[in-house]
Amino acid sequence: MAGGERSETKARGALQRPPFERIALLLQGGGALGSYQAGVYQALAEADLHPDWVAGISIGAINSALIAGNAPGRRVDALRSFWEAITAPPAGVPTLVSSWLDTIGLKDDFSRGLLNQTRALETLVGGAPDFFVPRHVPPYLALPGSVDAQSFYDVSPLKATLERLVDFDLINTGAMRFSVGAVNVRTGNFAYFDNTTDTIRPEHIMASGALPPGFPATMIDGEHYWDGGLVSNTPLQWVLDSRPREDTLAFQVDLWSARGELPRDLTGLELRQKDIRFSSRTRACTDQFKKEQRLRRALEKLLKLVPESALRDADPDTRLLIDQADDKAYNIVHLIYKAKSYEGTSKDYEFSRATMEDHWQAGYEDALHTLSHPEVLERPTTPDGVSTFDLSTHVHE
Repeated sequence: MAGGERSETKARGALQRPPFERIALLLQGGGALGSYQAGVYQALAEADLHPDWVAGISIGAINSALIAGNAPGRRVDALRSFWEAITAPPAGVPTLVSSWLDTIGLKDDFSRGLLNQTRALETLVGGAPDFFVPRHVPPYLALPGSVDAQSFYDVSPLKATLERLVDFDLINTGAMRFSVGAVNVRTGNFAYFDNTTDTIRPEHIMASGALPPGFPATMIDGEHYWDGGLVSNTPLQWVLDSRPREDTLAFQVDLWSARGELPRDLTGLELRQKDIRFSSRTRACTDQFKKEQRLRRALEKLLKLVPESALRDADPDTRLLIDQADDKAYNIVHLIYKAKSYEGTSKDYEFSRATMEDHWQAGYEDALHTLSHPEVLERPTTPDGVSTFDLSTHVHE
C-alpha cells in the first residue's frame, strides 16, 4: 500500500462478485493527480473487484493501459513502477530548495505549498523522468512545421515506458475491454480507440494524453490527435452508451471536483475554473442517463403487453423503439479527488514523490470507505434502475 507506514487502514479482503454483468473502471484525465486512481485500483484489486472494462482519458488512459496490459497479480506493481519512475527528480535540474524542504519535513500548509510550487517549477524546467523532457530548441525558435515547433516537450520517453510496462499483446487479446479517448486535430471530432475495433498501440495511449501546447499531437493512421480532455475528460458516456447494454457496476474515478467554494482571489479563480472545465459535467451526464434509462425501462414494460407477432412484423420506426427498450441496472460509483488547500493551480503538473504518495493514499482510503458501504455493490431497485453514489463525501444521491 502506498504510504502504508502512515495509515492503519486495511483492505477488507476479497468480496463476492457483485450481481452485475460487467464491472467498469472509468478514469478521468488530470496529470500528476492520476496516482489517486492507482490507489483506488489497489483497493478494488484487494477486494477482488477486477474490471471487465477499463476506459480512460489522458493520464487515465495511461493508468488504464497499465491495468489492462498486465495480469491481475502484476497490475498494482506496474502502476507503482510507473508512478515512482515519473516522480523522481528530473535529471540535470537543481533541486536544492525542494530537497531542503523535503529534508526538514515541515508539514504546515505554507511549507507544503512552497514545496509543491517548487517541484512544479522543476517539472516545467526539467520535465518528468520516463515521461517527458524539454525540447532542445524552444518552439518559438524552431522552424514552423517541424516537430520542435509544435510543443514544449518531447514525449518519446513515455513511449519507451509504455513499451516496457505494458503488454500490448495482452490488451489486444480482448480479455479485458479497453478504451481511450482522443480528439482529431483536423476535424475536431472526439474519437475512441477500443480494443474491440482497433489494434491498440502505444500511440493510442499517447494520443489520449497529448495536451497542447505542452505535448505534440500524435499521428495514428495518417491523422493527428490531441488529448481527449479537450472535448470530454471522462469516458463515462462512451461506456454507458455502448451496445449491447449490460448490467453495469461503474467506478467513475475523477481527479477534478465540479463542486467547490467561491474563489476569493485570482489564484483561487484560476483553480476553480480549471476544476469546472476538466470535471466534464460528470454528474450532468449521469442525470441525463438516468432519465433515458427510465424511458427505456418504461418502454420495456410496455412492449411486454404487445403480442409477439406484432413485434415481429414491426415497421422500421417501431423497430427503432424496440431496440431502445431494456431493463438493465446500473450502479455508478463516483470517487472524486478532493485537493488540499496548498496544492494550488499547479496540482496537475506537480510530480513530486511525496505528493504522489499522498494522492495514492487518498484514492486507496476513499475506495476502502466506499466499499465499506455494501449498497454500492447491490442492484438498484429504483424505477430507472440506476443508483449513483459519492461516498467520499458521505453523500448518496
